[in-house]
Amino acid sequence: MEAASLRDAGLGQGGTGEGEPGGVVRPVNGNGSAPGTPERTGWRRIFRDAVRGPAWSWRSREADAGDPRLRDTVPPDKATRMFGYIVAVIVAAVASVVPAFVSWSYGHATASAWVIAGLALVVDLAPFRAPGRGAAATVFPSITFTFALLVGWGLVPAVVVQTLAVVVSSVRLRHAGWRGLFNAAQYALSFAAAAGVLKLMRVPPLSPDAHIGVTGVIGLLLAAVVWFAVNDILVTTAVWLRFAGGWRQTFTDTFRQEALSTLALLALGPIVVASGNVSPVLVPLMLVPLFTVNELARYTERERRRSARDDLTGLPNRRALFREMRSQARAYEQRRSRIPGDKRRMALLLLDIDQFRHVNDALGHAVGDRLLGAVAARLTESIGSDGMVARLGGDEFAVLAPRLADTSAANVLAERVADALAEPVTLDGLPLDVAAAIGVAIHPDHGTDHPTLLRRAEVAMYDAKHRAATYAIYSPESDHSSPERLELLAELRRALDLARPDEIQLYYQPQVDMATGEVVGVEALLRWHHPHRGLISPSHLITVAEHTAVMRRLTSRVLEDAIGQLAKWKAQGLMLRASVNVSVRDMQRPEFVDQLANMLADRGVSANQVQLEITEGALMADPRRVLVTLHRLDTLGVALSLDDFGTGYSSLQHLRRLPLAEVKIDRSFVLGMTTDPDDAAVVGSIIDLARALGLRVVAEGVEDDKTRRMLIEGGCEVAQGWYYARPMPADDLFAWLLRYQPPGRP
Repeated sequence: MEAASLRDAGLGQGGTGEGEPGGVVRPVNGNGSAPGTPERTGWRRIFRDAVRGPAWSWRSREADAGDPRLRDTVPPDKATRMFGYIVAVIVAAVASVVPAFVSWSYGHATASAWVIAGLALVVDLAPFRAPGRGAAATVFPSITFTFALLVGWGLVPAVVVQTLAVVVSSVRLRHAGWRGLFNAAQYALSFAAAAGVLKLMRVPPLSPDAHIGVTGVIGLLLAAVVWFAVNDILVTTAVWLRFAGGWRQTFTDTFRQEALSTLALLALGPIVVASGNVSPVLVPLMLVPLFTVNELARYTERERRRSARDDLTGLPNRRALFREMRSQARAYEQRRSRIPGDKRRMALLLLDIDQFRHVNDALGHAVGDRLLGAVAARLTESIGSDGMVARLGGDEFAVLAPRLADTSAANVLAERVADALAEPVTLDGLPLDVAAAIGVAIHPDHGTDHPTLLRRAEVAMYDAKHRAATYAIYSPESDHSSPERLELLAELRRALDLARPDEIQLYYQPQVDMATGEVVGVEALLRWHHPHRGLISPSHLITVAEHTAVMRRLTSRVLEDAIGQLAKWKAQGLMLRASVNVSVRDMQRPEFVDQLANMLADRGVSANQVQLEITEGALMADPRRVLVTLHRLDTLGVALSLDDFGTGYSSLQHLRRLPLAEVKIDRSFVLGMTTDPDDAAVVGSIIDLARALGLRVVAEGVEDDKTRRMLIEGGCEVAQGWYYARPMPADDLFAWLLRYQPPGRP
C-alpha cells in the first residue's frame, strides 16, 4: 500500500502533530502551512518561523516523546500564552537582580573567582544527560560553578556568568534566541531566590576568613533546594503551556529526572569555593567529580536502555512496551479531557510466527534466531515512526500504534504488518515462510490498561488462527472466556510479575515406597493464594493459563521454585526426587530442555532429582514434536512420568516408544477400587501393563489403609495420598519427615 494511502488512513508520520499533542501529524506544505495556503512573507513569516520551527525543547528537555521537530517552536494557538509567560519571567528576573547590580561592589573579584567563571563557560560546551523514567533531560554543569560564585561572591557574578554560559550553550546547540532569553531569566530568578535564602539564614560569603557552622551548612543546602525548586517550577510551567497535559505530572516527571543530578551539582558549589580559598590551582580539580557524575549518569542511562531492550533483536522488550502503553494511555486521557469526542485511538497488535518451532527443529536455534532478527527488521521497517515494535519473548511480537485517526485505521495497520511478513525470508539460500496470525485490540474500546489490551489482543490472535485469517480485531463474540476468567488471567500475570512468595507457592506431597514405607520423593503442587479470592483451585488455574503465553512463565516459576527447594534440602542433607507437572505447550517448546538444564546447573541439582509429569493428552496433541523433547529430557537424565494414566487414549505401541520411567494411576480409579470391582480391575490391569513395560507404578489418591493393602497386593510400588500426608509447604514437609513413621507392613 502506498504511503499516501496510509497517511489518509490516519497513520501519523511520527512524533506529535503541531498543535495536536498526542495526535496525528497532518499534511503540510513546505512552508509549514496547510495544503493550498499561500506562502506568507515579511514579519509575519518571521514570526511564524519562530513559532513553528523544525524542533523545540526547553534546555534540551525532550518533553514530547523526543520529537526533534518540536524544538524551538510554539504552535500558533499557544503562542500568546507561551510568549506572554516568557516575557513575564524575563521581567521578573530583571526586577529581582537590578537592586543587586546597583549595590554590588566590582572590586573584590579574586583569581579564584575568575577561574571559576571561566570553567563555568567551558563546561557547558559538553552538557550531560540525567537518566529518568521518560526521555533523558540535559543537565548543564555550569550551575556548579555559578552556584559557587553565588555563595562566594554574591548574586551579581553568578547571574552574569550564568547568562554568558547560556549564550555559549545556546550557540553551541543552536537554540532559538527567545529560548536563550528564557533560560537566562529562569536561572536569574533561581539565583535570586537562593540568594534570598542565604540572606534570610544569615549565611556569610564563603571567604577564606568566614566561619560556617551547622546553621550555615543548612542554609547552603536550603538555598540549593530552593534554587532547584524555582528553576523546576519555571521550566515545568513552560513545558505545560507548550505541550498541555497535567502540570503536576509534568513537574513530577521533571523532578524524577533531574533532582538527583542537579542537587549533586549544586552541592559541589561550596566545595569549589573552599578549594579556591586555598589556591586557585585547586579549582580545576573539581572537573574530576563532575566527570564522574557525567560518567555515572551515562552508565545509568545506558543500563536503563539495555534493561528495556531485547538482546536478540534489539527491539524494545515487554517492560518497555508496557511503559509506553501506560504513557500513551495517560496522554489519551489528558487529550480526551481537552477534546470531547476525540476519535483518535491506540492499537496493540499481537502476533507469533506460524510453525516457527519447525524451523528450530529442522535447522537449529542459530537459524531460528536469525529468522527472528529478520522478522524484527521487517516489522520495524513496516511500522517506521508510526509506532513501536516489541518482542515479548520466543516468537511473539507486538506492535503498538498510538496515533490512529480512528478505529478503521487499525485494519490498515494490520494489513501492512501482514504484507511485511507475506514474502519468505531467505537464509542461506533457503526460503522460510514467516506468516503470522495477528490479533488487534484497540484502546479505549477494548480496554484502558495494558494487561487488558494484551489479553484481548491475544484472544483476537487465537481467533485469527482458528479462522485461518490474516488478522482479527478483538470481538466479544470471539472471546469464549468469561470476563471473570480473563480478569483472573490478568491477576495471574500480575502475581507472576510481583513474585510474592506468599501468593504463588509450591506445596509438596510425599511419595512413599509401598514395600518399605520410606519416602522416596515428593510431588510439587502449585498453590495460588489470591489476596482477594482466596485459594484458587489448581485445576481452575491451569485451565485459565494453559492455552496462553502465561503458561510458559508459570512453568518456569514452578521449576525454579522446585529446583531451588531441592538445592536447599540438599544443603540440609536431604536428598529427594521432586515430580513437577508440565503442559503440552512446554513439551512443544524447543528451548524448554535447555532452560531446564540451565536451572539445574545454576542450582547444583542433579538431573535425576527432577521428574517431569506429562498427561496422555499432552502426548497425543503433537506426538512427533513431543517425542523429540522427551528423548532430549531422557538424555539429560530427567525422569519422565505419565500422569493420570488410564484416562486418555494412548496406544500400547505409542507407549513402547516413549522414554518413560513410571506411570501414575489416576486417582479416580484408586479412590473407587475398594468398592467398585471395575475400578479394581482397571488398577490391576494398569499395574500389570506397566510392569510388563518395565515402568514404575505410582498410585494417586490413597486415602485409607484398605486401599494401601490392595495396592501392595496388586504389585504397586509407590503411592501418595492423604493416608500418608496432605500436600504441605516445604518447611512443614521437612518437619513432617523428622517425625514420620512408616506404616505397618500388611
